[in-house]
Amino acid sequence: MRIHRSVGVQAPRPTPKRLLRLGVLLGGLATTGIGQADEMTDCMTRMMQHSDDGVTLGALRQSCREQLGDAGAVSEQAEMPEQTETRGVAKRLRHDKENVLRPFTLMAHKPNYMLAAAYNSSGYNPDAYREALGDPDFDVDDTEAQFQLSIKAPLAIDLFGVMDIYGAYTNRSFWQVYNSNSAPFRETNHEPEIWAQFTPGWEFLGFTNSKNSVGLVHQSNGRGGTLSRSWNRAYANFIVERDDLALSFKPWYRFKEDADDDDNPDITDYLGHYELRAAYKWNDHVFSAMSRNNLESGFSKGAVELGWSFPLGNYPYLKGYMQFFNGYGESLIDYDNHVNRIGIGIALTDWL
Repeated sequence: MRIHRSVGVQAPRPTPKRLLRLGVLLGGLATTGIGQADEMTDCMTRMMQHSDDGVTLGALRQSCREQLGDAGAVSEQAEMPEQTETRGVAKRLRHDKENVLRPFTLMAHKPNYMLAAAYNSSGYNPDAYREALGDPDFDVDDTEAQFQLSIKAPLAIDLFGVMDIYGAYTNRSFWQVYNSNSAPFRETNHEPEIWAQFTPGWEFLGFTNSKNSVGLVHQSNGRGGTLSRSWNRAYANFIVERDDLALSFKPWYRFKEDADDDDNPDITDYLGHYELRAAYKWNDHVFSAMSRNNLESGFSKGAVELGWSFPLGNYPYLKGYMQFFNGYGESLIDYDNHVNRIGIGIALTDWL
């Protein structure tokens, strides 16, 4: 492509008013995006056409703030969200709001990570595989790779002015990558869900109730025969936070199935009826803990999970990740088998 240069045309002098106009337009584009100048920028641009060269940006902004009233205040607050929101869950909710109206948006739901090596000192029970395959010699390794992919998308926003509705899908896979027998996927759990969420903002004892939700979730391993596992639940989730500490209480109710179709009738004996989680952010480190079915089972069939994500130098796109699990229900196929596992890998997203 050939670029032509005009000859004999003198460029306009950069007068203070022209520089002011350029500054206003660039400021508007920087804060609202190209082609989406807000009301404050439009007002300042109009007033600039009739102002003296000595008028400052601050004076124009103040005049427009008085004209726009609440709209101007909202615009200014939108430009500096980090100064008004310091809590981890509140920041996550704000980031969701910023992206929720963009078409074809997928956002992180639960943590997304990959454990390159996860070792289970209790050993995985191969009996279910041997029965299904008819191979008494089939065995599985105690060390494998595990990963979780969890995404969500908005279905309805600001419904009735009080709630949002989301849909999500979580995939968790257990990959026998170090197994010399074709490195099979030992187990894959699929978890689609839908929920309505509210952001009440109630405060008590120094904590803020940042989000509450109610939803439906199905979880299965997509298999048939003796390897089939699945259950359906209705749940609620209550999240409170204080500074960099977030706590959640998630009770659920399992929908009963016909005895002939129920592949795991005693699953609530091992996974219980609720889950407790805590997450704490310190600098760029996130520490998390989960407790499930410990009190219900008298600490005989419960589970504990601990996680730690940490920065990898100055690399901004990934974090290191370690996870420890002890108890029952690590996966659906192992819901009634004890697992004592530790793994290390990388994380794309975390709870906070």
